[in-house]
Amino acid sequence: MEQRHLGRTGLRVSRIGLGTLTWGRDIGEEAAAEQMKTFWEAGGTLVDTADVYGGGEAEYLLGQLVGGLIPRRDVVIATKAGSVPDPDRRFDGSRGHLLAALDASLDRLGTDHVDLWQVHAFDPATPLEETLHAVDLAVSSGRARYAGVSNYSGWQLAKAATWQLAAPGARTRLASTQMEYSLLQRGVEREVLPAALDLGVGLLPSSPLGRGVLTGKYRSGVPADSRGGSESMAAFVAPYLDDAAGRIVDAVATAAHGLAVTPLQVALAWVRDRPGVVAPIVGARTSAQLAAALSVEALTLPEEICQALDDVSAPVHRYPDQDWSTL
Repeated sequence: MEQRHLGRTGLRVSRIGLGTLTWGRDIGEEAAAEQMKTFWEAGGTLVDTADVYGGGEAEYLLGQLVGGLIPRRDVVIATKAGSVPDPDRRFDGSRGHLLAALDASLDRLGTDHVDLWQVHAFDPATPLEETLHAVDLAVSSGRARYAGVSNYSGWQLAKAATWQLAAPGARTRLASTQMEYSLLQRGVEREVLPAALDLGVGLLPSSPLGRGVLTGKYRSGVPADSRGGSESMAAFVAPYLDDAAGRIVDAVATAAHGLAVTPLQVALAWVRDRPGVVAPIVGARTSAQLAAALSVEALTLPEEICQALDDVSAPVHRYPDQDWSTL
């Protein structure tokens, strides 16, 4: 699998990442091991997790597999901290919480460092410079090699990345931002992606298949064995089952038919090759589903297909994104 640099750093990662959102909750050790082996054998390196996935079980499962099933040197471990199970405070970006969470993550992962440590979300109750100081301490102590953020809006990302660049050598450059991005969710193109491109921050798209909807599996209804049919994930999928999404899914299916490939491959290739994108993060229920996603490596969409998909899925962005004089 092709390797790409993560932002303007020396870290190289596979251009498809493996997501572990459901590990330890819906996916047990055997299924996780099968996915990990399939991913590694395809040349994948980037594995993304978080301290809250499966209540910590996702990190624990990953730790059991790395070093045993897969050599540690072959895996780029990316984890996150900052989300908390508190209904009154969903995110905690304080220095104390973040550094304690990192230590707990390292213990579950069974390693002395993570390759990419990401602040899971912006915390408006904590000064941003305090959150970023935790990032600097994590890297300077060797517990994290590189750092990024997740779910930051455009102004939040620009502020954080600029703050870090203001003291080169003393502060850690942000390598990445992880955001939902797909043909069904192009909101990052408004401000996040332009900021990332300008500041040298690589984009790691989550839910690149529109929460599974772009595979076409929901065109005739909600399969009982799908995420949309499960009690825990139905609300996650539901926003992308409307008529507008349906028209985009139909266009993806038409393109796939014309290219003699699958809708999954078309949707994933589209987002993988967008400007600024480093590696879409793909989650799967089975190793067979993962292998189907990884088969996109050989596919590059023709320009006319990309343009058609751009047109059918284009979000409405007017002022101030367009030149005011043209409105």
